[in-house]
Amino acid sequence: MDINTFLDFTKLNSCTTNRDIVNFCNEALQNKYHAICINSCHVSLAKQLLDKSSVKICSTVSFPLGAMSTQAKVFEARKAIENGADEIEMVINIGALKSNNYLAVLKDIIDVKLALNGKPIKVIIEISKLSKNEIIRACEICLDAKVDYIKTSTGFSNNGATFTAVKIIKKTVKENVKIIASGGIHDLDTALKYLSLGTDRIGTSEEIKISKAKLTAEIYERNKITREVC
Repeated sequence: MDINTFLDFTKLNSCTTNRDIVNFCNEALQNKYHAICINSCHVSLAKQLLDKSSVKICSTVSFPLGAMSTQAKVFEARKAIENGADEIEMVINIGALKSNNYLAVLKDIIDVKLALNGKPIKVIIEISKLSKNEIIRACEICLDAKVDYIKTSTGFSNNGATFTAVKIIKKTVKENVKIIASGGIHDLDTALKYLSLGTDRIGTSEEIKISKAKLTAEIYERNKITREVC
């Protein structure tokens, strides 16, 4: 299994330059990552660099807080699609969820989804800010909104993905929504563990560490086979 085909390769730092995006896209092409995940201001440049490649462009919306108005989220999402984004990744309104204003959270997601002309929507629920019951409620709202993916974390909060949270999400959504584990995933073994728990993609900015771990594992297996044959 090539782990790279499951990776959403992220570059979301506020200091990211055009040169960073060029290098980032070149690396994504070389390693054949599933997708890159970038802030919306960089979508046009990424589209030029990745046009006609298999690497998908995912643009974040209301990142990383999710506290923008729904109208602002819709505008940003629509503009990102116009500029070439293949997927949109939005952060839920965490404050509204914690205020038990579930209808507002649902409407927020649906309005953004309707602006995408059928493009996939990935919803970040930021598990480190939520209790178990709030994670379940957020997942139920995502089910009602018929989102394509639920993502655990932005990577900008206190903690990222956890095995426990992924199990809770999987138990709630079953096979109805795909899952992305993100935040704090730095090595191959951890990535494979998340995939074994039912996640469909891995969000990470630690591309080199994962690739090196993958290469080391492959070398070990080849050497093991050679020793056994000899």
